[in-house]
Amino acid sequence: MRRLAGRTSARRAERVFVAEGVKVVSEALAAGVPIEAVFAAPGAPADLLDRAMAAGARVHDLAPGVIERVAGTVTPQPVIAIVAYIDTELDALRTADLVVVCVDVRDPGNAGTVLRSAEAAGAGGVICCDGCVDLYNPKAVRASAGSLFHVPVVDGGDPVEVLGRLGEWGVQRLGAVAGRGSDYTAVDLVGPIALVLGNEASGIPDPVAACLDGEITIPMTGRAESLNVGMAAAVLCFEAARQRRARRAMAGAT
Repeated sequence: MRRLAGRTSARRAERVFVAEGVKVVSEALAAGVPIEAVFAAPGAPADLLDRAMAAGARVHDLAPGVIERVAGTVTPQPVIAIVAYIDTELDALRTADLVVVCVDVRDPGNAGTVLRSAEAAGAGGVICCDGCVDLYNPKAVRASAGSLFHVPVVDGGDPVEVLGRLGEWGVQRLGAVAGRGSDYTAVDLVGPIALVLGNEASGIPDPVAACLDGEITIPMTGRAESLNVGMAAAVLCFEAARQRRARRAMAGAT
């Protein structure tokens, strides 16, 4: 478990990852994701362990103090599971009308927050292109709060090729940039739309920017130059959701 938690190479070799916490493990079970094993420290919820066993997972009871030696948090929750990789092919997103594309996003907390925001706003999928942080990093899994199991996620792919495919499908590709783009509230985000998010420090690289159909910006009046990627994803995804609700309401009224 410690090896899987600490090494991307180990996770990729075995195609499993570590999910920590009652909430995350519960969401994995609710989504029907295959769980190989659950490790329970004293105080683990009995109903959760019963659900895991009913789903076919092996449940192992741990002695006091053991889980603290392998968990990735200072004060770990009493449940850790080993979960199978979740594979989604790019073609599965062909009919999605709102997709979030991450390009060179390196912070696992931001990556998890992007997943959580996209799922909460009703996005049809998230694409984490080559060069992004490992989605199965324990911090990213925790930050997703279970959304990793509920929104289709494509792990990998050259960003230029990915955006090329989306363009062929008629998806408008909009890059989030600081300062020079159109006000995001003034842009039609009803879809089909791909929101493209770049690196936390350097933004969207030039070869990827050349593939965009437009650029959007979140105006700010404070001294901060930009929002972090996770926060920007939340703002943009929920603006897209708001516009879609408004469009449906107008259609219903007529």
